[in-house]
Amino acid sequence: MKIYVKTFGCTLNKRDSENINGVLAKAGFSLVDESEADVVIVNSCGVKSKTQNKVVSYINSLDKDVYVGGCLPRMLDLKKLTPKVKGYFDTNSILKIVEQIKESVFENFCDEKESRIGKPIVRTDKDVMIIPISSGCLGKCNYCSVRFARGSLKSYSVKDIVKEVEDNEFKTLYLTSQDCGCYGLDIGTDLVSLLKEVVSVDKKFIVRVGMMNPEHVLKMLNSLVALYKNEKVMKFIHIPVQSGSDKVLKEMGRRYSVEDFKKIVTKFREIEGISISTDIIVGYPTESLQDFEETKELLAWLKPEVLNVSRFGSRPGTEARKLKPLASQEVKRRSKELN
Repeated sequence: MKIYVKTFGCTLNKRDSENINGVLAKAGFSLVDESEADVVIVNSCGVKSKTQNKVVSYINSLDKDVYVGGCLPRMLDLKKLTPKVKGYFDTNSILKIVEQIKESVFENFCDEKESRIGKPIVRTDKDVMIIPISSGCLGKCNYCSVRFARGSLKSYSVKDIVKEVEDNEFKTLYLTSQDCGCYGLDIGTDLVSLLKEVVSVDKKFIVRVGMMNPEHVLKMLNSLVALYKNEKVMKFIHIPVQSGSDKVLKEMGRRYSVEDFKKIVTKFREIEGISISTDIIVGYPTESLQDFEETKELLAWLKPEVLNVSRFGSRPGTEARKLKPLASQEVKRRSKELN
């Protein structure tokens, strides 16, 4: 059987797709381009409504057997939106995809998290190794439905992660998860301890650390900055602030202040050549004009090397979905002004 895997979304999703391809190849399936495939597996993303619509449109355009995994199957009832799909699976069931296809299982959901460390993968880039360090997060953000798909935090052991570093060849290593900042808090360790072990591996490579939420970075700030000065660590940090207003941050369910964020940035700016990436949600339902001005003031101070601006869109099952949205034209205006 010939299979094509289509990936939407983040770096963690890309690694999940590499694992899907890995177990398929090991089972003897042929991995081909979409035009040659008998079956298409869609690894979906639902972080934004726009992305969800793109995924659903793609699925419905296919005239083949389709299985849908990723975050969307846990976020909403896809059966109504994609009625021709042959099967659905969640982020805890990707290693079971071979059995699902062979046995024509319609739904394959599991509450117990899989560990993908050390499992078969087919890498998309021989120079880049993506290693997931955990699954899920500890956040309770009022606008986010990804936490319903990925669940609570499960960190992989330092030993298993380091073994994957040792067993593979690459030039660049991506340590990825839903939130790298909370890594290890469920197993009695932390990101600093992991990074120390990773950079001590006797190989030539550079490691890029994925997104970290400010509340966790704050607790290990000095030791993390010291590690970032290591020549093996990429001088890049993705730390989403989401708003420059403490009022809005509290209403979003974010557990830090603007001053906390500024403290982190000021410390990381001590590192020569550091590149700072941040995210802003513009038009949160409770965002007043004054709140928006405070966001502009923060960005004028920050001068980020990378800025990701997203217009607020309500997501299934979230607290923010219950709020009255701002006028779409006003959200569009604010977004345009920030960009």
